[in-house]
Amino acid sequence: ENTIQYNPCCISESSFYESKQEQQEIVESAAEMLYGLIHARYIVTNRGMHAMYEKYRTSSFGRCPNVFCQGQPVLPVGLSDLPRNYTVNVFCPRCHGLFFPKSTRQANIDGAYFGTTFPHLCLMTHPEMIPAKPTQQYIPRVYGFKIHSSSLYYINHEEGPQRSNNSNNNGGQIEAASSRNSSRKKRVPSSSRK
Repeated sequence: ENTIQYNPCCISESSFYESKQEQQEIVESAAEMLYGLIHARYIVTNRGMHAMYEKYRTSSFGRCPNVFCQGQPVLPVGLSDLPRNYTVNVFCPRCHGLFFPKSTRQANIDGAYFGTTFPHLCLMTHPEMIPAKPTQQYIPRVYGFKIHSSSLYYINHEEGPQRSNNSNNNGGQIEAASSRNSSRKKRVPSSSRK
């Protein structure tokens, strides 16, 4: 009694083509994902690594936007090996920074199609590709003066200037001030002396 009867005469021609088009889109999407995941496996093989090495040498993936990296070529990397989680990023072998690709075409590629392993395995396979770390580091200044590591400017950043263990979150300054005050001799008023 609760069964739905299928009557082929009631299916319109437009709904037939719409369902066919939907199926076509699903098949194309699945084929693209399969191709991308095969690509992720291919680029970690010897042949794939060599092809990617040549692209790296010609800066096909772009250059690091960090000023002190001086235009270092970058390598593509995914933040996940699972598809449809993140788009591809680029990894700089000099500063070890992750950046968005400049090319909008590259920015829309799934990161899983390159995987999380590729740039690091490539650098381990070709150690001659590993550049020296940048010799310079940007130091924030206000009117020419360096910003102190205990400043609120660095409250959410650990990359502040070399912090000592005693100066975290103004604790070192407070401890130093209290120890200076306790080391001073307390003067007793002369009227209370006997």
